[in-house]
Amino acid sequence: MMTNPTGRLTQGQFSFLPDLTDEEIALQVQYGLDKGYAFSVEYTDDPHPRNTYWEMFGMPMFDLRDAASVLAELKECRKAFPNLYIRLMAFDSTRGVESIAMSFLVNRPGHEPGFCLERQEAQGRSMRYTTRGYAGARPELERY
Repeated sequence: MMTNPTGRLTQGQFSFLPDLTDEEIALQVQYGLDKGYAFSVEYTDDPHPRNTYWEMFGMPMFDLRDAASVLAELKECRKAFPNLYIRLMAFDSTRGVESIAMSFLVNRPGHEPGFCLERQEAQGRSMRYTTRGYAGARPELERY
């Protein structure tokens, strides 16, 4: 059974849906701001599932009440990195720790080569699996 027929990267919320429009992004951001979340904009050209630390674009946006500021920062990031993955992260600090409450992709490169699953036989009948991105063989910022 194929669970991801489009072959698109699926990280964060809304990954199986069609790309969100800027209006839909604004609604999600406003929802998070109404909950008291702080947003940050992050980007990468290495979206491997274990790469949780993406580059931050600007500073985290604390104490905002209007989604327009977050969207302005997103627009600048899209202008600087139009062919990279960009995501919005919302942090909830109500419990005294910065935990991620929302995370979703807001920009993708035009072509997503995907990942391959490599299988290796180990001791006995054990199997080890590794995920390798097809774009990972090219240098940084030249992958897409």
